Amino acid sequence: MADESGEKSHDATPHRRQQAREQGQVAYSQDLGSAALLLVGVLVLSYWGKSVIDYAMLYMERQLSTGGGSLTVDDTELMVQGESVMKTFGLAMLPIMGVMAVAGALSTILQIGLLFVPDKIQPDISRLDPLAGLKRIFSLQGVVKLGFGLIKILIVCAVAWSVISGRWNEIVYASELDVPDLARLLIDVIFATALWVGATLFALAILDYGFQRWKHEQDLKMTHQEMREEMKNMQGDPQVISRRRQIQRQMAMGRVGDKVPKADVVVTNPTELAIAIQYDPETMRAPIVLAKGAGVIAQRIRKLALENNIPVVERKPLAQLLYKEVEVNHPIPDQSYGAVAEVLAYVYQLKGKKMPMPKVA
Repeated sequence: MADESGEKSHDATPHRRQQAREQGQVAYSQDLGSAALLLVGVLVLSYWGKSVIDYAMLYMERQLSTGGGSLTVDDTELMVQGESVMKTFGLAMLPIMGVMAVAGALSTILQIGLLFVPDKIQPDISRLDPLAGLKRIFSLQGVVKLGFGLIKILIVCAVAWSVISGRWNEIVYASELDVPDLARLLIDVIFATALWVGATLFALAILDYGFQRWKHEQDLKMTHQEMREEMKNMQGDPQVISRRRQIQRQMAMGRVGDKVPKADVVVTNPTELAIAIQYDPETMRAPIVLAKGAGVIAQRIRKLALENNIPVVERKPLAQLLYKEVEVNHPIPDQSYGAVAEVLAYVYQLKGKKMPMPKVA
């Protein structure tokens, strides 16, 4: 009943996962990247931003003091001062911006790895459709996302208020401080609030990423019909066929390695086919095919025969017939008795023995 209703009850296969990844369907949380960037930015600024803040304090103090607030400044001096300020701030902010850029890139790479999807770069005109946009906004997923966003805002406001209320007395009496001390206090409060807000957003973003991974796994699940089609397609995959043939070849190599040394003769095509034949008149009604193979396996059979001093006889029609009609460990057919007997007689003659004739049932 579940199969008929199309219930997704099977986990995604590796092939389906790879296809989804190639199409850009991955578990990704935008909130995690933004929260990581905010948190790293605050931490970096708290470590490297002291020189920037000190310079800003000195510059503000100089401009607000009576000695540095001259109103008669020509254009040249103003440009020089502006250029100096921009250069100093730029050099101080350069390593900070670099670390934040690396953090932003790592937050994406750690989630989805290295992925390049050209189709996602191309503009999608259909997304400009206002009706489609309204449907996305007022859909169930849009409502859930909006609700989660409101909850995040409330949590962030609560965290920020908790940090500020803890230092409320300092803020109330801040009017009695000098301008530099007042600025340092405000910056300290701002940094502490931003740090706690960033940590809170990062924790919420981790939860969001976990939800995205769970949702991604649910979307990738397959119905029974999809699983059958997937297996059918995989069986026709050239890579799968090649791998299967390789495994079969390795298994066949292992089998011929054990059986060929027991053979009395190897009949060849001469190079494409090789059939190992054994005959024991005491225990066998007729000669049997111990091993057979084509291509690489045939070469392996011939090599083993030479290593074990087993005669290799070229009989093209007989080799083709035995390879096509006789299975391994099966006796040769009646119509091939004469040809096989001739080969065995030749082998026994080489060994100086008299060949016993096959027993015909």
